[in-house]
Formats: sequence, C-alpha cells, structure tokens
Amino acid sequence: MRAFNGPLLLAGGTLLMVSAAPVQAQDAVKAFNVPAQAAERGIPQFAQQANIQLMAPEKVVKGKQTAAVQGNMPVREGLSRLLAGTNLTPVTQSNGIILLAEQIPTSRDNPMPITRTAYVADATASESPAAAPEETVVVVRGIRGSLSKARAIKRRAANSVESIVAEDIGKMPDLNLAESIQRVPGVAMSREGGEGRNITLRGFGPDFTRTTLNGMEVPASSDGLDSGGVTLNAGRAFDFHLFASELFNRIDIEKSQKASTEEGGIAGTVNLYSARPFDFRNDFTVSASAQANYNTLNQKADPRVALLVSKTFADGKFGALFSVAASNRTVHQEGYSSVRWTSPHANGDSWADTNPTVTGTPSNACGASDPLDCLWAPRLPRADYFGNDQKRVGLTGSLQYRPSENALITLDVLHSELNNDRYSYNSMEWLLTHGTAGNFTGQTPLSFTVGADGKTLVAAAFNDVTSWYESRHQESQSSFDQVVLSGRFQINERLTLEAMAGTAVDDADRTELRFYYRSVPHYYAYDYSSDPYVPKVSFGSYDPNNAANYINAQTASNRINNVKKENVTSRFDATYNADTVSFKAGLSYNDRKVSYAEGLGAAPTFNPSAYTRPFPVSNFGDGLDGPGLLPFRVADFGAIAAAGIIPAGYTNNAGAGWTVGEETIGAYGEMNAEYDIAGMRLRTNAGLRYVKTNVRSQALVSGTPVEVNVSYDNYLPSINAALDVRSDLVVRASYGRSMTRPGLSTLNIAGPVFGYTTRTVGNVGNPSLKPYESNDLDLGVEWYFGDEGLLALTVFHKDIVRSLKTDVVSQMIDPSFWPAIYADPLYDASYNADPAQVPYTFTIPVNNDQGNSVKGFEITYNQPFTFLPGAWSKFGVASNYTHVSADDSTGLSPNSYNLTLYYDTEAFGARLSVNKRDDYLISEPGGNGHVQERKYGPTHVDFASFYNVTPRLTLTFEGINITDEVERIYGTGDTGSMDLTREYSHTGAQWIVGLRYKY
Repeated sequence: MRAFNGPLLLAGGTLLMVSAAPVQAQDAVKAFNVPAQAAERGIPQFAQQANIQLMAPEKVVKGKQTAAVQGNMPVREGLSRLLAGTNLTPVTQSNGIILLAEQIPTSRDNPMPITRTAYVADATASESPAAAPEETVVVVRGIRGSLSKARAIKRRAANSVESIVAEDIGKMPDLNLAESIQRVPGVAMSREGGEGRNITLRGFGPDFTRTTLNGMEVPASSDGLDSGGVTLNAGRAFDFHLFASELFNRIDIEKSQKASTEEGGIAGTVNLYSARPFDFRNDFTVSASAQANYNTLNQKADPRVALLVSKTFADGKFGALFSVAASNRTVHQEGYSSVRWTSPHANGDSWADTNPTVTGTPSNACGASDPLDCLWAPRLPRADYFGNDQKRVGLTGSLQYRPSENALITLDVLHSELNNDRYSYNSMEWLLTHGTAGNFTGQTPLSFTVGADGKTLVAAAFNDVTSWYESRHQESQSSFDQVVLSGRFQINERLTLEAMAGTAVDDADRTELRFYYRSVPHYYAYDYSSDPYVPKVSFGSYDPNNAANYINAQTASNRINNVKKENVTSRFDATYNADTVSFKAGLSYNDRKVSYAEGLGAAPTFNPSAYTRPFPVSNFGDGLDGPGLLPFRVADFGAIAAAGIIPAGYTNNAGAGWTVGEETIGAYGEMNAEYDIAGMRLRTNAGLRYVKTNVRSQALVSGTPVEVNVSYDNYLPSINAALDVRSDLVVRASYGRSMTRPGLSTLNIAGPVFGYTTRTVGNVGNPSLKPYESNDLDLGVEWYFGDEGLLALTVFHKDIVRSLKTDVVSQMIDPSFWPAIYADPLYDASYNADPAQVPYTFTIPVNNDQGNSVKGFEITYNQPFTFLPGAWSKFGVASNYTHVSADDSTGLSPNSYNLTLYYDTEAFGARLSVNKRDDYLISEPGGNGHVQERKYGPTHVDFASFYNVTPRLTLTFEGINITDEVERIYGTGDTGSMDLTREYSHTGAQWIVGLRYKY
C-alpha cells in the first residue's frame, strides 16, 4: 500500500504524467532517495521528490528500468542519472513541463539522432529553446490536440470531470461558451436569438449549476426576450453569452462533488479560465484574429476581432498578459405566434352568438352549454419580428510574479460589456377575449372549421376584428467586472499554501418603451389546415399598411429595470503531503448581494396615424416554412420622440425594489490517497465540507423599510474513488451530498399583498427557505484505448431530499413586517388582524421534504481513425449520448446527443458537429388552460474549418446553425397530449470567414 503524493498515470498506452508544484529552475538542489526500479515507478517517484512535471508516452517507458538517484544534487543532474541507460532524453518546455522522448541512435540510414514521442497534446507547443538542435517532438494540435488534452484532464481528475480546451491561443472550439459546453455529455443548451445563453446539466435547470471564473464564483446577467421566459436575469442562472469565447482557454465541468469545491451546484460546477502569461511556452506571444460574420436572414456581415499579447520578463519571474475581444452582431428573429391557444370556456367567456357556418363536429368535452365554446383557437395570432443589434467587448489582464521556484502570485482582471438595441414588431389580431365587438375587443364569427380531433379551431373567419400592433424599443446594457488576486506558496517539500481574494460586480439594466397601435374593426381569417405552425391569413379589403387605419395608441410600457449583482470572495487552502497520505483543508468566505430596482415613465394615449413608418425590412418572412408573413406599418419612435409625446424621465417604483444578500462561511477537510490492490491502483478523494449561510432580505413595504434575516448550516460529505484496473481502464465511483440555495425571486419580500379582513398574505417570497439538498451517486467505467481514444459509460442518480413547492400555510407574520402593517392606511385595528396576535394564511414557497430524483446515464465515444490508411487516418469522431429521467422534469430533455466528425492535419482541419436534444418542459401547469408548455428540441448543425497559410497565419471558415433550425414553443391543451404552437421562429444561418495570426 502506498499513498498518493502527486504522481499521476495517464492510461490508454499514452502518457505517463507526473504533476507537482510548478518549477522552472532545474538547477535547484534537492534531496533524492530513488532506488533503481521500473520506469513506471521510478519516473513518478523522482518527479515528486524533485517537484517537477514530467510527461512521457507510457508505451515508451514501459519495460525500461531507471537508475538509482541518491543524495543531494541539482534536479538536472538527478534527471540525467535517473535516465542513464534508458535511451530517454528530456525535452524541456518553458512552462515547466519536461517531455521524455525516446532517442533513436545514429545509423547510416538515419544519420541524425531523432527524438521520437507519442502524440503529445499541447495546443501551444513548439520546439523548445532548451531542446538540443537534433531533437524534435511530434505534437498533436488543432481539434485532436484539444480533445486529447481534455481526455488527459478527465483521466487524472479525482472526481468526475469533463473539460474543453482551446484548440489554439485565443481559440475556443465555438464562438459562444454555452455552445462549447453543450458538447459535453449531460449538458443541454438553450439558445435565444440564435445564440447560446444558458445550460442545463444532467436535467437540472440553469439555477442549479454553479459557475466560477478563475477560481471565483461569479454572477452574469443580461436582457432577454419575454418569449424566452426571461426579461432581465435576476436569478442564479449564468448568462454565458455575456462573454466572448476568445477570452478563455479552458472550461472544466465538475459533475461530482469534492469537499474542496465550494457548494451551490447540485447539477455541477462550471469552471472558466482566462489566459495567463505563464501558460505559454514562449516568453513573447501574440495572437490576433479578425472575422466577418454573415447571417443569411438579415444578409449583413458583422465584424469580430480579438487580440492577445503575453510577455515574460526577468528570466521568467514576471509575466504580463492583455487580451481584448470585440464584436458586433445583428440578429433578426422572425416567425409566427399564437401567444398560446385557448378556448372561450377556459377563458371564462363565450363566442358572440352570430350563428357562424361550422365545418366539422366540435367535441363538447369541456361541458360548455355551446360546444363551440370548447374549441381551442389562437389567442392573439400575429407575425413576429425581433431585430437585435448587439455589441460585445471583453478585456482581460493578468500579471504573474514568481519570486522563486516556490512562490507564484497572480492578479487577474476581466471586464465584459454586452449592449443590445432591440426593436420588436408584432401584428396581433384580437381573439384574446370572445364576444360582441366593441372598445377594440370582441369579434363577429362568420365561419369555423373544426379539426379532426373535434377540439381545435383550425380555421376561422370573423368580422369586426381589431388589430393591436405592438412596437417595442428595448435598450439593455450589461457590464461585468472582476478582480482576483491569488497566490501559491510552497513552504517546504510537504506543505503548500494557496490564497485567493476577489470581487465581481455585474450591473445590468434595460429600458423599454412599448406601444399598442389599435386599428379600425375589419375582416380577418386564418387557416392552419395546411401548416400547423404558420397559417394562411386574409384581411379582405383591410390594408395593414395604410396608416389611416391606425386610430388609437396606448403606451403599454415605459420603464427602466436594473439588476446589480455583487460578489466578494476570499479563500485559503493548505495542502500537506505526508509519507502515506495527502491532506487538504481550507476556509472560504463569500458575500453575495443582488439588488433589483425599477422606474416607471409616463404612459399617454395618442392618435398614432401620424407616427408610423413602413415595416423596417424588405425580406420579412423569407426562409420560413409556410405561406409567409405579411408586413405592416410600425411605430415611428423617432417621430414620437421629436414630437415630445413621451415626457422624459422615470419615477422610482420603490415598492417593487428589493435586495437579497447571502453571506457564507465554509470550511472543509479533504484527504487524497493511493493504494495498490492486487496489482491495481486505487485513487481516493474523501472529505467533509461545512458551510453556514446567512440570508438577508430587504424591501420597502408601505413606505417602511423591512429586513428579514435567516441563518442555516449544511454538512456536505463526499468521497470519490478511481480504480486503475489496467493502465488503460478506470472504474469510478462517487458519493456526495450537494446543495443549491433557493432562487432569489423566492427569497425577496417586495410587494406583499395583505388582506386584513381575510387575514391573508400573497405575492411574497420566503427568506426562511432552506436550500435544495441532494444525495448524489455516480458509477463510471472509462477505457482509454490507443493514443487518444476514449469509451466511457457513467450512470448517475441524484436523490433530492429537499426541494421547494408553493403551498398555503397558516403562520404568524415575521415581526419585521409589523411596523409596515401598522403604517398601512388599509389596516384597521377593528379587523382583529393584529399581526402580533393572530396568524395569517400565506400562499408562499415552502420546503418540500417528500423528495424526488434525477437519474440517467452518459456514454462517450471519442476516437481518431489513425488505424485507417492514408488520408482516412486523419478523420476522427467525438460523440456522446445522455439519457435522463426525473420526477420534476422542468427544463429536462430525456435524450440528447452530440456528434462531431472531424478531419485534422497539420495544414488543414474541419469538423461538422450535430447537437440534438428532445423536447422539454417549460412550465406545468401552462397558461390559459394548458396542462403544460413545452419547447421543441432542435437539432443544431455547426461547421468549423482552418487552413494554415503559413506557420503563423491561419484562414478560418465556420458556420453556426447552418440548417437554420427553427425555435418552437407549444402547449399541450387541457388533455396534456395536444400540440398547439405558441411561437415559431428562426434566425438564419451564420457563416464566418476570418484570419488568425500568432507569433
């Protein structure tokens, strides 16, 4: 039995990798006690005692014997003694990694000594200045290099980890971080406006995944479409599209728990890493790229540029890096919407009694007196247009200082901005309420066509319908800033200390000005019989492009919203390597605060006929399946502003504002060990994490400040075990207790509604909520075959022992609210409703201890086809499949898969990626009588390629959503089995051509 001291074996007949604290100077004198033994043991033992990093092909060292190294001597001399007689030679990289390669002796047929290695995945590798002139290293770069590095990280991790590594400097595999992460097993992505925004991991919604940036948990909020269910993100979900992918060079996704991983993500933790100067082998590195992004729908080419400069000084003791990425993105989202189907009976009314012509037989399943009132029809059938003009800028800076081989200090700074200018136009026909026409509502039915199911009104014609033309202008700004100072100090050969302190602020706001232009009553007919998504429509003699038909305007919304998220984090970790075990312990402190505020502007009515303009695009509806979309006149925001119709400024809506803060103090202890069991190696990681959470919820209620404070504790044990059955076969098992704190909207106390005569309370959050908690089990088998192949199966089960639900409960009102209630003019002592004396009935979110579960499995298969002859050997595949089932399945796709076929050479490479997920639940119950609302699971196809014009200049050509996949939301009716489209839209395919230069 022997303990884990740092050496790590990468299986699959590939690399023997030994990892210790980074060291640059090989002239440091160390004490060695390494006996002569097999190279598989001797090399890791030497590296641990020398505190260096070694990498070597396992098949190269297999069968070799390393020599004894005894006594005090420089590392360089010790390594020379160790390798004597092995025919292995070291190739030193400036980042501290030493590659061990086999040297073939000189012969007549081979007059020059050649260093030969297996493929080494190093996206930034080049000939090292320290290498002898006759040495060469075969390096895997590009797509294969990225996959191989991710494979190595997964192989040596103590817990279940997936990684995404940049193919090259400043080149993540996709232009959007969420789109890169979606290719990982167990991950599904939601797109908005044609770009990835949030992820779900193993069936859990975005709020259940914790995200860190350079080791610190961070917030990220941005604006969104109402149709996507998000306006301004005030929750825990991380908006990945806020950041340019060029700013990052690695993403790790931790799927199982470790005590040293901070709590918060039941689904898992996503760790983002930006580049640092000591990441690069050369002392001076420059990478620059420029791209043009052409969208097939808006037919516009937008620019995207990035620059990275890194330099080290003073013999590698100082390093400085700066990077910037900027892009413009024009997106048109076009389609057709019903704004949900509903029936008059479900809506509480009935059709006007006009004796329409009826084709087909309506079912009277709803029990209405008139069977026609049971028929489901579109509420507000409309053509939709969303025009987005996005500007994104990201900056990173990193300073590193290595005063000695045993100390490293790093300062990371990141700034990102995402600004979006959106104009939205919709032509709604008023079928929302049913009955006699008048006051811009109601209609006169002329004819009905009943669907074969007897429940849907697939076609209808009306007189006296009013059009409500919606025009919106939304401007949003999201600004993110992070500063992190971290340090690593090796006190001696056994003790290492790490510390980090950082702050992150995300400030997002949005202004919205929205009008409803209402028309004269007119004829309107729709027909879904030939297309269930986009109907044929007819207006008779009515012209939606005649401004004189617009006779009334309402200012539906004029407001500003702001969400500010602030995180302060500090952490201290200590690692002690004993003779038989490695211990790690640490403390962490987090202070998170989220504040929401809104302001309301004037909302006048006016005559709209003089303030219209033609529809802003000439190709409206092109490329959308179905009969097409008809243009209409829209609000002229410039003319309205020039006329001074809308007074400037906003009035603070103080009662809607709220602040939720969380202060957490955590401590953990963790043990890593390694054992020999019947010739197999068992690697273990076990620990316990404790965290105390203090919640503070603040709001202004009836003009009185109210603050509620709550505290709770959690103990989170975890254990991970990896058994190296063979050098290429790993069996993993893990258990962990995980937690996710309640959503911020459920904790805020703003805007409560008190019913004093009924002694009820509604519209209020519950700061006393305890977090979701889960017992997580993982079992996996991983086969690392060949040089770069991987076949893995993981089965997982998450037992949610505590969750949330909305319930009606009787309880006393928290004393924090009493002053606000007593100050409320509606409160009267005669109601016998004194909150200090009598309980009230609350409708609030509460904890649910009945439990539910999420379970499933993941399969991964990655392999380069190097076994095939000729050009076929340059092909390869990267693929995975995930199946998940859950009792509470919001956001869950039962099945999802990713498939990437690639061709990769030193000069040229290309990949075609297909990502598919099943339909998934959005809400249950759905609105307007639907059992559920669901979203169609799209199939996205992306393409990427490169050609190295010179060793430094690369031409790139890429495509995103090249099949122009549609986005669709639908309701399931009152039976739960209907398919009634709510929204149907597309954004076009994107094609990107660019140049990338590196030095």
